[in-house]
Amino acid sequence: MSDDEINPNLKTKFEDFSSAEKAKLASKGLTLIPPDINSTINLPYQFRDISSSLSDEAESLAKSYGVYLEFNRAKTGTEKDWMYMLRINIPGGGPIAPEQWAILDDLSEHFTTNPEGKPSLRITTRQNIQFHWVRQENLIDVVREIAKSRFFSINGCGDNTRNVMGCPLSNFSKIYNANSLARKFGEYFRLPTAAYIQVFQIDQTYLRDPDERFQYGENLLNRKFKIAFSALHYDPKKGRYVPDNCVELRTNDIGVAPLQEDGRVNRFQVYIGGSQGEKNGRPTFSAMGEPLGIFREKELLKGLDAIVQIHQEWGDRQRRYWARMKYVLMKQGMEWFQQQVRDVSGIDFDLPDQNHDYGDRNLHRGWIEQEFNGLYTCGVYIENGRIIDGPDGNLKKMTRYLMDNYPIILFTTPNQDLLLSNIPKDMREKFEGDMKRFGYGSRNGRSYSTLRLLSGACVGRDTCRLTYTDSEKFEPFLLDELEVKWGRMSESIGITGCERQCFRPATKTIGWVGTAFNMYQLKLMGTEDGRHQGRPLKDPNTGEIYLRMVKRQDVGMITDVLFEFYIANRTPDESKPGGMGYFHSRTGMEAIISHLKENPRTAKLMKPIKVVLNTRL
Repeated sequence: MSDDEINPNLKTKFEDFSSAEKAKLASKGLTLIPPDINSTINLPYQFRDISSSLSDEAESLAKSYGVYLEFNRAKTGTEKDWMYMLRINIPGGGPIAPEQWAILDDLSEHFTTNPEGKPSLRITTRQNIQFHWVRQENLIDVVREIAKSRFFSINGCGDNTRNVMGCPLSNFSKIYNANSLARKFGEYFRLPTAAYIQVFQIDQTYLRDPDERFQYGENLLNRKFKIAFSALHYDPKKGRYVPDNCVELRTNDIGVAPLQEDGRVNRFQVYIGGSQGEKNGRPTFSAMGEPLGIFREKELLKGLDAIVQIHQEWGDRQRRYWARMKYVLMKQGMEWFQQQVRDVSGIDFDLPDQNHDYGDRNLHRGWIEQEFNGLYTCGVYIENGRIIDGPDGNLKKMTRYLMDNYPIILFTTPNQDLLLSNIPKDMREKFEGDMKRFGYGSRNGRSYSTLRLLSGACVGRDTCRLTYTDSEKFEPFLLDELEVKWGRMSESIGITGCERQCFRPATKTIGWVGTAFNMYQLKLMGTEDGRHQGRPLKDPNTGEIYLRMVKRQDVGMITDVLFEFYIANRTPDESKPGGMGYFHSRTGMEAIISHLKENPRTAKLMKPIKVVLNTRL
């Protein structure tokens, strides 16, 4: 096999299983807890033994319970400062009632304090809520208390379906509720709960297995599996319903788009094979999902069950970097996959509409009239999803105050924001005044710029062991540098600390992906509307890669040069909001590289390198 060949070991035989697969087998699908406290998979004992960190096997299994072992990476020395990140599943982003938010907020206040003494909650691009900086001795109590909110950390991480996404605003639609479907499918694909209840001593009245659910094998799925439901919203200006892709459905293993017919939704187009994660030094790629077929409403559950079953049976269990479903699809082809779904599900679904418009990415910001009841939702921008009190606004206190003093419910969004819903029209002015009283709406004394509102980052250091460098901590200062000149740009900048790309930077106008400490790789060809997949700067003639290891201090300068190039050469159509990504596509990678080589500010950085490229393009 050559260095750049992708060759997954499909339907992997037991003798080729990785150590992670064998650990999962030993747990029999997270249903067996060995009585021997010396067992490497005895989670109840290992979580409670604060004298040491988890074994490798226990750490792998703990992820399916939403528990990530972390350490404070800002501290140096041989002794690691161990802690946990907890990821709480919020299918569809909610709804979260005031009493539920109070439980999560109170727990975060006591158990998520960072080294600067600030507690926080962190919203993710999968609509989860994360607790960071949880100490080892508090883990059991925190997970048990979270369950009182009726939200749980099970399926938060690990080799199972992750939090099922659905447009939160669709909860108020007259014709289609993607939020409700996300909650339904989230429950269906939840792991068996008996061991989770036993490990964390959770009151069984809070959590029960549904009568009908997906049957996980003894070694669970091959890797994480992501599902998302896009939406339709009524546009009063157009006088019709328009599609909305706030969930970026094609970046998921399964994306489900509603099809409207005569004012109703009873069929769905399903996309498969999306995934943004890559692996440096390995022949891997990011991908947008491709259309599989059209399913009637009554067939959708069987269809999605069959797709996950096929992944469970066929996906690589030897090399984790090839274990995502996109590699099965790449190896076997769409026609093979379609036939497998027919055979497993017994459904003779229709072939897909290759030209179906699933919509632009909508961020749902500001005041939005709720379709069926005349009340209002306020879409609240949360920079990088971090709900924390600080010099640029007491967002944590603000959210709690609003939840306690207004008749509202809360949703999390796929862009790490909040939707505060069910606000009467006559309360809007007072509501805005209360937000401003807590300092919402500005940074460094300036109102949030358009560029800042459209941009964002994943967590990065110091609370993610997987990342190479800063992202959440870097992004605000990069925007400070850029927005003085470019604040009105209706374009997006996405930053992640590693190639797993949790903020999905390649579907933004400009993507910066961490490659080493304080080093980033540029990705272009993504678009602000979320329809197109970005890629590294690869010369189409030589195969050479540029701007693979950009120093942090040069990121702003290169971005500035790219903005100038766009402004000077765009067409009228490309001058519209979100047009820069389409300008890049028209201009082409070769011309962009040529310009960066000729520009005196960037020329010295344009040194080509040859790497195993994480893309098929």
